[in-house]
Amino acid sequence: MNALNFINGVFVDATDGQTLTNLNPATGQTIGTIARSKDSDVEEAVKAAASAQEAWSSLDMLERATWLDRLADGLEARKEELAHRESRDTGKPLALARRVDAQRSIDNFRFFADFARNQEPEVFEMRDATNFVHRNPVGTVGLITPWNLPLYLLSWKVAPALLMGNTVVAKPSELTPLTANLMCEVASEIGLPSGVLNVVHGYGPEVGQAILDHPSIRAISFTGGTATGRHVAASAAPMFKKLSLELGGKNATIILDDADLDVAVNGALRAGFTNGGQVCLCGSRILVHASIAEKFTSKLIQLVDEMICGSPEDESTQIGALISQEHMEKVESYIQLGIEEGGNVLTGGTREMTGQVGPSPEGAFLRPTVIDGLQHTSRTATEEIFGPVVTIHRFESDEEAIEIANSTEYGLAGSIWSNDTDRAHKIAQKIQTGIVWVNTWLHRDLRTPFGGVKNSGLGREGGAWSLGFFSEPLNVCIKHD
Repeated sequence: MNALNFINGVFVDATDGQTLTNLNPATGQTIGTIARSKDSDVEEAVKAAASAQEAWSSLDMLERATWLDRLADGLEARKEELAHRESRDTGKPLALARRVDAQRSIDNFRFFADFARNQEPEVFEMRDATNFVHRNPVGTVGLITPWNLPLYLLSWKVAPALLMGNTVVAKPSELTPLTANLMCEVASEIGLPSGVLNVVHGYGPEVGQAILDHPSIRAISFTGGTATGRHVAASAAPMFKKLSLELGGKNATIILDDADLDVAVNGALRAGFTNGGQVCLCGSRILVHASIAEKFTSKLIQLVDEMICGSPEDESTQIGALISQEHMEKVESYIQLGIEEGGNVLTGGTREMTGQVGPSPEGAFLRPTVIDGLQHTSRTATEEIFGPVVTIHRFESDEEAIEIANSTEYGLAGSIWSNDTDRAHKIAQKIQTGIVWVNTWLHRDLRTPFGGVKNSGLGREGGAWSLGFFSEPLNVCIKHD
């Protein structure tokens, strides 16, 4: 299956005809090719977007919301295909792709369509005047998204961008192009006006950089690694482009001494190993009160050992392949670093699989790994690994837990597990992060702000925050007679 660019409503090859190979990380086999685009392809996409801008922005927001519903309907009609494409592209379990990636991609379009219908006019009365706040589109916006949750994260940006009257030039990861292609197929099927949505495939330095540098692209929403985020900011800031950066995380899962142990263990397992730990929100640092650390660790190891790691197509598989052989080797290097730093691997760290349907030996499979005995300031415990690896750290007091949780350069998310929600809430407010869940993890209300502090990002998306980012407010003040 080949992934072509989608420009001005038409699927096209890169202008110079070059392609990249798309591999299935679970088998190492070729799925198809991807257009290897350059700045000339981005230029064509921007021209198409600019041509469509006036007509698209002239639609009422509720009319644009109807288009979002049509996109959601089209994706829902192909939900199973969407899940299969996502699983093949990423190596994640098909059951996970079906439950999370496919469903959330549909939900993103539906949510923003419904959210638009519930907006109230922004009017501020003065004694002698009335202020009307109008939300105008930014113009053409650039969206750059990663490989871990491909359409889930792309649709999270496309939906509000289109809703607010912008046209889009998007670059999905070159590792996972298939579901972006499916979204474009749906856009074509439903007759979305040409040029409103444009997708350009290729490498970051060739396509992403061209998007950043183009003067007609007035806003950039980027999700990806912190190092790349720094480059995005450095490129876009001198041009005064609007920026939203959702970057890396090294999130803490805090288990207090009064936690329900079974609930906390299952929560930590899910937070640590969902999608093979390849989620920026994953709780890769488990902070557990010393008084219950032995019991907690024993229960956790038992559950990790029981996890089924194997072929993504097997419905019982819980851990599939990582995104690539190169990424697997990076994760393995961190496990080795953890040993060198004095850590003890309690389980995992090998490529041995346990699924009933055995995966290909060419697949990028790695068993979920638990490391104990590390200093909380060690590199393994503070640098983002982005794989199925968690470290365990003990604390004696709430204050110590807060100190450990805040001891990284990141601040994206975290969770606290306790039967005393007031105590947990007080601790949560002292964590330097964007999101804290209490007695749950990744429980998202799409109306709430999403984003991080410190090196985990800049700005927020979600609900009104997304509408604000993808629009320019105009205040009109009318003096009364």
